Amino acid sequence: MRNCLLAFAAAFAACSACSAGPWQGVVTRVADGDTLWVRPVNGGKPRKLRIDGIDAPEICQTWGEKSREALSSRVLNQTVLVQGRRKDSYDRTLASLKFRGEDMGDWMVSRGYAWSYHYQRQVGPYPEQETQARAARRGLFAHSPAIRPREFRRKHGPCQ
Repeated sequence: MRNCLLAFAAAFAACSACSAGPWQGVVTRVADGDTLWVRPVNGGKPRKLRIDGIDAPEICQTWGEKSREALSSRVLNQTVLVQGRRKDSYDRTLASLKFRGEDMGDWMVSRGYAWSYHYQRQVGPYPEQETQARAARRGLFAHSPAIRPREFRRKHGPCQ
């Protein structure tokens, strides 16, 4: 019982940082089209975040570099608003990210730099933006067939 309580307390502490409320920070690094580091404006180390609700191409995948460049050109060294939601399996905080009031997940998907994150039968939070980007053949949707990152990793392994 004691071990269960300790495990629950640790999980709660990890999640409480995710849902503590929105905070502002400066983007210090963009790893790819959905992963970046943000340093809180009130101090501390940069935090590794993944934009919740999108799935950008792997950096070694077609459109991976362009996806990273798009996000970087938009938010690198800029102040953003972060709302953490939960941690993922890579210990990144899944968060919504806003720059000048604009949702960066929406921005990335609507311009064809990422997919709305699909999990099992769920279409993710940006299906309309993805449908419109596909119809307009924007970004990665201009090239058929665009391979989702999960499928790419399954076939080719992770980028190294």
